[in-house]
Amino acid sequence: QVQLVESGGGLVQAGGSLRLSCAASGRTFSLYTVGWFRQAPGKEREFVAAINLVRTTFYTDSVKGRFTCSRDNAKNTVYLQMDSLKPEDTAVYYCAHRNGGAVRSPEDYPYWGQGTQVTVSS
Repeated sequence: QVQLVESGGGLVQAGGSLRLSCAASGRTFSLYTVGWFRQAPGKEREFVAAINLVRTTFYTDSVKGRFTCSRDNAKNTVYLQMDSLKPEDTAVYYCAHRNGGAVRSPEDYPYWGQGTQVTVSS
């Protein structure tokens, strides 16, 4: 299986930016689609963004125009650039890997990172 490690979270003021990284190791040959999910206290885990092997991207409506997902296949790393951050974006952000299934369904992602905290102050 593939191992995933997120980094880049932190504290930021509303309107600020952060860039999250998801570094993959292990069986990276099978690194097809990587998704980003987030979970805030008292909330369910929700889909944020995803990118497939040929760099097609997917976003949930609440982050469209603000977040950008990209990948560097040579480095086995996926990025989530987050601009114009809002307090509602505060959550633990996870990256996850899948080879098949629905892009927006966490049930179809068998491999997950440990998460990185993003806190946006108002």
